[in-house]
Amino acid sequence: MTERVLTIALAGNPNSGKTTIFNTLTGTRQKVGNWPGVTVEKKEGLIEYRGQTLKIVDLPGTYSLTPFSIEEIVARNFILDDHPDVVIDIIDASNLERSLYLATQLRELDCKVVFALNMMDVATARGAKIDVAKLSELLDVPVVQTVGNRQKGIDDLLAAAVDLAHSNKPVPQKRKVRYNPEVEKAIEALQQDLAAQLRGILPYHPRWTAIKLIENDTIVQERVAAVAGEKGAAVFETARRQREHLADRFNDEPEIITTDERYGFISGIVKEVLTTSIRQRIDISRNIDLVLTNRIVGLPIFFFFIWAMFQLTFTLGAYPQDWIEAGFGLLASAMGYLLPEGLLKELVLDGIIQGVGTVAVFLPNILILFFCIALFEDTGYMARAAFLMDKIMHLVGLHGKSFIPMLMGFGCNVPAIMATRTLESQTDRILTILITPFMSCSAKLPVYIILAGAFFGAKAGTVIFIIYLTGIVFSIATGRLFRSTLFRGADAPFVMELPPYRVPMFKSLMIHMWDRSKIFIKRMGGVILIGSMVVWALASFPRPAEIHERHAAEAARIEARFEERAAGADIPRPELEAQRDTALSELDRRTQAEQAEQSLLGRLGHGMAPFFAPIGVDWRGGIALLSGFVAKEIVVSTLGVLYAVSDDESTDQALQHALRASGMTGLSAMAMMVFVLLYLPCVATVAAIRRETGSVRWMLFSVVYSTGMAWLMAFTVYQGGRIVGLG
Repeated sequence: MTERVLTIALAGNPNSGKTTIFNTLTGTRQKVGNWPGVTVEKKEGLIEYRGQTLKIVDLPGTYSLTPFSIEEIVARNFILDDHPDVVIDIIDASNLERSLYLATQLRELDCKVVFALNMMDVATARGAKIDVAKLSELLDVPVVQTVGNRQKGIDDLLAAAVDLAHSNKPVPQKRKVRYNPEVEKAIEALQQDLAAQLRGILPYHPRWTAIKLIENDTIVQERVAAVAGEKGAAVFETARRQREHLADRFNDEPEIITTDERYGFISGIVKEVLTTSIRQRIDISRNIDLVLTNRIVGLPIFFFFIWAMFQLTFTLGAYPQDWIEAGFGLLASAMGYLLPEGLLKELVLDGIIQGVGTVAVFLPNILILFFCIALFEDTGYMARAAFLMDKIMHLVGLHGKSFIPMLMGFGCNVPAIMATRTLESQTDRILTILITPFMSCSAKLPVYIILAGAFFGAKAGTVIFIIYLTGIVFSIATGRLFRSTLFRGADAPFVMELPPYRVPMFKSLMIHMWDRSKIFIKRMGGVILIGSMVVWALASFPRPAEIHERHAAEAARIEARFEERAAGADIPRPELEAQRDTALSELDRRTQAEQAEQSLLGRLGHGMAPFFAPIGVDWRGGIALLSGFVAKEIVVSTLGVLYAVSDDESTDQALQHALRASGMTGLSAMAMMVFVLLYLPCVATVAAIRRETGSVRWMLFSVVYSTGMAWLMAFTVYQGGRIVGLG
């Protein structure tokens, strides 16, 4: 008989090292999706441990189980409704008192709990000493010491969880928090009423339910009402009376009273188990923050890091591109040899391989960008960046926490917009959602690399940094405009938490990098592939006979001249063959360009030319920008299909050469990059805006405003540059 799978849930505060431990346990065996009914990310993975299959579920990071945020509701509902075999609570040993609040709430639930006292090395470095055995005894919960980023104590943690799951030991009732006598009387009265009225149908333990009803927990109230029917009226009346009694007795809300009682319990625990040496060791994080969060040098350092990230992305990412280009070159040669002449061969070579290959070549750049973002997050610097931007964000009427989704927008705008759910104010959420798309996502990076590499050479990395910096500035300026007009009101108060700096695990960095990059890879096999085929079809039909007749006649003349010169033998035959092949390639390029111009796509492009001409973009660039609504990566693949490229050059070099040969200048390239930076987001981002704001009106407003401002700013760059003599 196969032993059943044990479900182990990981809970913990944000920045407690929970995700690091999850990545250590599951590695690449992770399944990522969304929790039922909400768009909060759900991660789980199956592992084998001592012959037992374990399903590890990473719950959203929360500071409590009070149902105020979506994350708190998801975490609590999973524990209450899905009944995991064991809950492992990751406790930050360096912030013991804060972490114990969630731990205390978990102790109140009827579930098997193991506490992982994580980051013990940080606690020790700060001069803290924790009596682990006494902590376990007082809480009546197994406590295991771990250092997640060094994989210390992980095996002991799993062993404790599995042993507890297999044990028949009931959840001890004595470990529950004992409140003030007046509160306990109220709990007891309501608990008795629950037992009398709803015996056998109550979904949760009577004591915990009584506490939640006294705390006016709306979700528990709904659950009780759903099963109680008419009997619920008496229970809710008792709860109301007890709440009024406690409010009158303590002159405060009952939920505040119980919170204070829990903190009192925690304070007593901390005094028993935590000792701090008189001579504390130097707090490295604070010393680093003296520099990195300094009011004078902090921002320049932050912008230097961002500049270095894009410089590294552009320069280092150029080396692996040769391997990818060579791979697609071999694939094109093989398919060209295997396929007979005809439409299928053209579709495969000019549509699929060229279209997808033009985008795939930038995968190394995307990987490096996501690695750098993961490095910022895992070291703790991302929170510092938000802290540094706090004063600037207050100019917009937001706070530094809103800058975190904006920074995430450098990777992909969709999860960045979803991350705005952590903002408490609905106004802050909508405002942040509207300005986040101006942060350049990774899908725009290939466009910048092609254009900057073609026209700015060694300065391409700096130009790309300026484009990204422009997005930040424009986001802030737009936010200020919207705050002054559409979202008037007082700023929401907020305290930014600065977690300690940590040495990131290479394994964790690679997992984070891969999780984000695989979206790019999936798009290459999906929307980019389909988009490239559609663009090829639109650029290939109709097929005027005179174009191909002229091509055949000119090719015959080139061949005849080759044979004539070869017969004369005044020039070595290999040299003549090379000249012939070059002439035929140039003829193919001119024919493809003429075909594209007279195709359906060309006619559409010429129809839109008056819109794009004032910003220095020709009809081919206009079509590419239009295709970017599906996915910004398609902008490059569309350019690759519309511009003929030679076979003796790499894909990006050929496209850059074609762009320069088309008459585009550095000024028009800069205007096009500004337009790409600001114009309407991709269809997935538009859908995310609709979903997160709950409004079609805000979605349409975002599309119209962003595209209008993109044209205006690109017009200013191009026409202004021409006036001062740059174009």
